[in-house]
Amino acid sequence: MTFACKQAEKKDPDWNYLFNGDNLEQWDTYLGPSFGPDVSWENIESQPAIGHNNDSLGVFSMVDLDGTSVMRISGQVWGGIFTKGEFENYHLQLQFKWGSKKWYPREEPSDKRDSGLLYHGIGTHGENDLFWLKSQEFQIQEGDCGDFWGVAGTIIDVRAHMGKDSTYYYDPNAELLTFSEHSENGRNCKKYPDAEKPSGEWNTIDLFCFEGTSVHMVNGTVTMILNNSRHNAGDGKEIPLTKGKIELQSESAEVFYKDIKIRPIKSLPNTIKE
Repeated sequence: MTFACKQAEKKDPDWNYLFNGDNLEQWDTYLGPSFGPDVSWENIESQPAIGHNNDSLGVFSMVDLDGTSVMRISGQVWGGIFTKGEFENYHLQLQFKWGSKKWYPREEPSDKRDSGLLYHGIGTHGENDLFWLKSQEFQIQEGDCGDFWGVAGTIIDVRAHMGKDSTYYYDPNAELLTFSEHSENGRNCKKYPDAEKPSGEWNTIDLFCFEGTSVHMVNGTVTMILNNSRHNAGDGKEIPLTKGKIELQSESAEVFYKDIKIRPIKSLPNTIKE
């Protein structure tokens, strides 16, 4: 019996499995321009993108890891693997584990391994960002798992305070602040508390999205609650952003994902309160 079949037998009927070890048929891929010895941040924008569903390097694949069929993202080229379908009002759960490989421009021992869970992804790759869809980001990075980043012009409100390091941290008792690339607060808010396991261990990620609110949860701990998801439509008008594709980033680090599943919700869990 194959590992994929073993996983399929364990499927919970309450969930829709976006990846359960069988195949990648529910996903498309996009790879942007490739960094290299002669291609750095200074000239990356002048380089051509590899493009959609053109993964000759095998950046996205299925592999056998510890007796289980999992999704591998090599990180060799920046880009993402994203769902063909769009989702709204849902609970998404997945598990991830870091691999050992790292790539330029983040191949040094001091560079954190980086990926990310992008949600409410809209538009087209290359339109607003070189590598990813316009989206909200649930950061998956060593030591920063659960952080928020606004990608390509998205906007969201988070209760946060500024730390001594001039960085904003989630604080359920603080005032609601706006985060975006044009906000005075910037587009990044750090999670609190830290619930990530050491590199090399499997971590469980839960993302709840309902109407304009999203909840980041790492290994069963809420690390951030975000409100009023929206984006700039291009004419200066902000409109709600509550629906879109889900994308997993390839960003210079090898990472494995498994048990990626989603189910609709009619409200946020009663246990999640701010």
